[in-house]
Amino acid sequence: MTGLGARLRAATDARGPLCVGIDPHAALLRAWGLPDSAAGARELALTVVDAAAPRVGIVKPQAAFFERFGSAGVAVLEEVIRAARAAGLLVIGDAKRGDIGSTAEGYAAAWLAEGAPLESDALTVAPYLGLGALDPLIRIAQEAGNGVFVLASTSNPEGVVVQSARTADGGTVAAAIAREAAARNAGAAATGEWGDIGVVIGATRPLSESGIAADALTTTPILAPGFGAQGARLADIGAIFGAASATVIPSVSRSVLEAGPEGIAAAIDAHRAELSA
Repeated sequence: MTGLGARLRAATDARGPLCVGIDPHAALLRAWGLPDSAAGARELALTVVDAAAPRVGIVKPQAAFFERFGSAGVAVLEEVIRAARAAGLLVIGDAKRGDIGSTAEGYAAAWLAEGAPLESDALTVAPYLGLGALDPLIRIAQEAGNGVFVLASTSNPEGVVVQSARTADGGTVAAAIAREAAARNAGAAATGEWGDIGVVIGATRPLSESGIAADALTTTPILAPGFGAQGARLADIGAIFGAASATVIPSVSRSVLEAGPEGIAAAIDAHRAELSA
């Protein structure tokens, strides 16, 4: 069974590292001339999948923008995930789940187990009950060949107070989370492969400001939001992430989706060109 890390590396080698977010929020649906409904979300999301499939290897649907429509929205999310994977895209479910014990297992059964209703290649997870609390979820994910992206240093300014707090060893909380995630990838690192446990690190401030050591993440996938509308530039990945740049998966959403249904393909191509410049 091919694990998440190997699939991510193969996808980025083949199509580049860009990840396209699928975020059918109300303002965007209006801009596309679509109803603010599950049906509108479906049309937008499947249009994104069609545009992304020939151009990138990874998409990231934001669960909240589907869940807000209740059961109809969740049904659309299931369809979108299936369509994306059938088109050869890797799917990162952006749901930021996090809990302990049987509840963690329940989230994994929904998102990461083989044949799960929302089965995705990876899920964003919150480690603030302790990364070890997510062990049941991580175990189920890896048994199915899937993985997780653990929030470490997010792109929103409100996160700085918590994530920059100091631990007993004098480092930051963000650094401790990133270090533990990297340690769990030690087996993959020994063979030069990417691990199945990634981290989320926002691109809106340099790693040094988060206290995260770049050289510890050279085989840990990094999902990096904050590009485009939030201000970070794809051309600056090297300056932001340093030695960890090779494993960065930059995520763009608004800067692509705001181009509308007729312009989304060109917007994706423009972002890919910026990455390769």
